[in-house]
Amino acid sequence: MAGNRELIEALNQIEKEKDISKEVLLEAIENSILAACKNQFERTDNIKVNINRENGAVDVFAEKTIVEEVTDSRVEISLEEAQQKFPKKKLAIGEVVNIVVTPKDFMRISAQKAKQAVVQKIREEERKVIYNQFISREHDVVTGVVQRANEVNIPINLGRTDAILPKSEQIATEHFRNNDRIKVYVLEVKETTRGPKITVSRTNKELVKRLFEEEVTEVKDGIVEIKAIAREAGQRTKMAVSSSDPDIDAVGACVGLNGDRVNAIVEELHGEKIDIINWSDTPEELIENALSPAKVISVEAYPEDKWARVIVPDYQLSLAIGREGQNARLAARLTGYKIDIKPESQADSNEEEEYYYYEET
Repeated sequence: MAGNRELIEALNQIEKEKDISKEVLLEAIENSILAACKNQFERTDNIKVNINRENGAVDVFAEKTIVEEVTDSRVEISLEEAQQKFPKKKLAIGEVVNIVVTPKDFMRISAQKAKQAVVQKIREEERKVIYNQFISREHDVVTGVVQRANEVNIPINLGRTDAILPKSEQIATEHFRNNDRIKVYVLEVKETTRGPKITVSRTNKELVKRLFEEEVTEVKDGIVEIKAIAREAGQRTKMAVSSSDPDIDAVGACVGLNGDRVNAIVEELHGEKIDIINWSDTPEELIENALSPAKVISVEAYPEDKWARVIVPDYQLSLAIGREGQNARLAARLTGYKIDIKPESQADSNEEEEYYYYEET
């Protein structure tokens, strides 16, 4: 059939602009035309479609085996007839030849199906590209633009696609406006027939970790390690860090000069407080650090039971516990220990009700 160079040129342009393989598109067109033509043939398992990769010519042909006596003309051809069709070839019994067949109204069918196939394949390939792009960013931080801030599940535009910030992953105290640029944690990327479904979060504690990796060079390079994080999103985070280089202060690196590094993250989280403490492999020291800013007199830790008793000065009791128990609760989550806090004046008391008891929930 006559060539169609416009088709090849168009596919070349699509390949260049959208980074979708021309070969993938040509195969999709061939399959689409084949499916459309099959209802015009009694037998279709030997019908093939081929598009010339250079000039775009489309041929529909039937594969037929050369036989001495034809019993089924749909799949067989005599040697004499085959030689008439291919006078320059040396043919023999048993060989397979391609006999061109032209379905009715083929030009209209091929043009229509080619367009449909290209459009559909472009959509499929674009969805695949977007999925591959974001599956590699799963459990990472990306920047997006708020689309409709008044919806329960807020759409966040990530450039080539939208993600969803569900109500359950939103911070109750945050209020966005349309077109606000925010950073979100990619919680999950799922492949669906309508394209990737991307769920993001503002409450996940890993968001804080990724923000520090972006902001603090020493964390990004692995010199400073974030060992543990406990977070009550929108209110307060406690983070324990350590340094593999004795010349680098882990806490100082995360805080930054004049607090510029940690303040940048606090600003991104709309004022959420961040306590940064030194990690210790010694449970007593870690628990004492975790209760900061409160001062601690003593810590007795029982690693087997993951339980600790802490004595604090009387005037530090409310600070150690924190507003509505938040400081002690976050310390327990950070360390993995149940913590009993007791004021110094009652250190020798055996009355259980005098203890203030907190544990991870």
